[in-house]
Amino acid sequence: MNFFKKLEDLPRFYKSAILLLNDAMLIPFSLYLSCYLITGSLSLSNNIHWLVYCSLPIVTSIIFLKFGMYRAIVRYLGLKTLWTIGGAATLASLWLLVSINLFNAEVLPWRVYVIFWLLSILSLGGSRFIARQIFNSLAMVRLNSDRQCNIKRVAIYGAGVTGVRLGRYISSASEFIHTLYFDDDKKLFGREIDGVEVASSKGLKELCSKHKIEEVFMAIPNADVEKKKKVIEQLLECGVRVKTVPGLAGIVSGEIRVEELREISVDDILGRDAVLPRKELLSGCIQGKTVLVTGAGGSIGSELCRQIVMLGPKKLILFELSEFALYKIESELKSVMVEQYSIDIEIIALLGSVQQRKRLLQVMKAYNVQTVYHAAAYKHVPIVEHNPIEGVRNNIFGTLNTVVAANEADVETFVLVSTDKAVRPKNIMGATKRFAELILQGISQSDAKTKFCMVRFGNVLNSSGSVVPLFSKQIENKEPVTVTHPEVTRYFMTIPEASQLVLQAGYIAKGGDVCVLDMGEPVKIIDLAKKMIALSGYKEKTDSSDGDIEIKIVGLRPGEKLYEELLIGDNVTGTEHPLIMRAEESCIPWGELQEIISKLNQCCHETDVKGVRDILLSVVSGYEPQCDIQDKVWLETNVRRKKNKKVIPFDASAER
Repeated sequence: MNFFKKLEDLPRFYKSAILLLNDAMLIPFSLYLSCYLITGSLSLSNNIHWLVYCSLPIVTSIIFLKFGMYRAIVRYLGLKTLWTIGGAATLASLWLLVSINLFNAEVLPWRVYVIFWLLSILSLGGSRFIARQIFNSLAMVRLNSDRQCNIKRVAIYGAGVTGVRLGRYISSASEFIHTLYFDDDKKLFGREIDGVEVASSKGLKELCSKHKIEEVFMAIPNADVEKKKKVIEQLLECGVRVKTVPGLAGIVSGEIRVEELREISVDDILGRDAVLPRKELLSGCIQGKTVLVTGAGGSIGSELCRQIVMLGPKKLILFELSEFALYKIESELKSVMVEQYSIDIEIIALLGSVQQRKRLLQVMKAYNVQTVYHAAAYKHVPIVEHNPIEGVRNNIFGTLNTVVAANEADVETFVLVSTDKAVRPKNIMGATKRFAELILQGISQSDAKTKFCMVRFGNVLNSSGSVVPLFSKQIENKEPVTVTHPEVTRYFMTIPEASQLVLQAGYIAKGGDVCVLDMGEPVKIIDLAKKMIALSGYKEKTDSSDGDIEIKIVGLRPGEKLYEELLIGDNVTGTEHPLIMRAEESCIPWGELQEIISKLNQCCHETDVKGVRDILLSVVSGYEPQCDIQDKVWLETNVRRKKNKKVIPFDASAER
């Protein structure tokens, strides 16, 4: 043990010299042995000229030097080494033929050359791989015995090409001990890959416990959604942390390496197939046109912009209130266009608020805007509940200003980004979004020049205010995971998927209609929290069992519903896209709605929160507030008259 430790600690020059000496001895010995194996005596070996024996190792060493064999680290030798050794042995055999003719009087049988070639590969390659195995074993022993090192025992699910490549990377990393492969292929069970056993995936829980595995890396990038979901469900019971390799597309394109492991995402947990877009529907309102996106720096707005630039617009106008958000999305788009897509589209970044109608009109007329995607809105349910006047000004009057400006500027298509919370709302945010829909429906019944439509979808994963980042942060900090109610259920979709729906809706819609997505099965938020805890390698802490992280029920927030819906009525028809539906819903005549808007504006001007609430109750069908008025300023002003003040904190995140 001490000898090998001293050998490992030698300077690189001495290690290379030892390898050179090893080759200088093994090559002549291979020739000597091959002659003996052919004749069964030493006569043929002894008759070979000494210059032949001396020249062979010189030629082989020169070849190895050329290919960098003496610079390679023995512990990390791979298949490329065998190819180099094979090439060197072939050239050495050719030189043997030449040198025999030059220095030797006696001609050797052709079988000597074949056996010499085989023995050269075996001796040169075998000596190196034996040394590699010895040093790797010593390293493993040291890692196991060193209690101060934070070494993790890991297994890989998937013994295919990707899994083997990942396994070899792990073997070279000092922070991991590769313990096991899991696979579904019965032909691989019980076999070894680079000294690591391949086990059946059916005994995951028992094997993880037996081998004290702390992390499992999923290396099945080409598996379908259902397969990945099934594997994740199996791993949930093992009490290990789970990571996965990137998607196959990223690996094939070379943008991502197999070794760049990532945490299991909510997309993986939900196991939901993304709704694939149709290109002709995506580009119908964009290609060759001037497009404006309000709220361009938000979660949905920024993703809309990313996808719009790939569809070839003439110009893209970013309209955003936040200076930093505007700077961020403008910089990203310009960088992406140059580095990834090599396209040149005019990007115009403009500061502005949708509450300024004149500013909107000037922008649309100045650039002859043809398509508007209206994503600017306040979406955080509890915050809007505590600030209803500002929510109304931004979500209702902001939409009104953008709609009127678009109509006056002869915009061709206007798409409103709406939400499932607009259906029979329980909160101010949902009520304001339904009122915004009514504005589009109302103006569509007038002599509007613009085609107005709405897109309604469920919760967007990883958007600002989403529950997913909140859970991730709480789990990372080992804090209690806060769920508002054990029965809260939501539909989910990804940000790119939601954005693609918005883009396709502009082309599909006829005007005044609502486009909604068939979002599959809803998900219980508490089940999502449990899975995120388990896949992070922690155990749920309950009253009956010890664990790491507790799930804490904190109660419904102001305006929160247990269940969300996507449709108000039953008048639903299909569209050109199999998973996108068109809904025709009841609306208020434009003239009547304008009078209501005038009264609503007066209430906002006078900060009449109760008046605003009463108007919303009378106009928005199905609006049933889940709580009393929560406006903090209004309550503080009337605190002497309202001793029973009840304000629910909004420290928990919204579901969007």
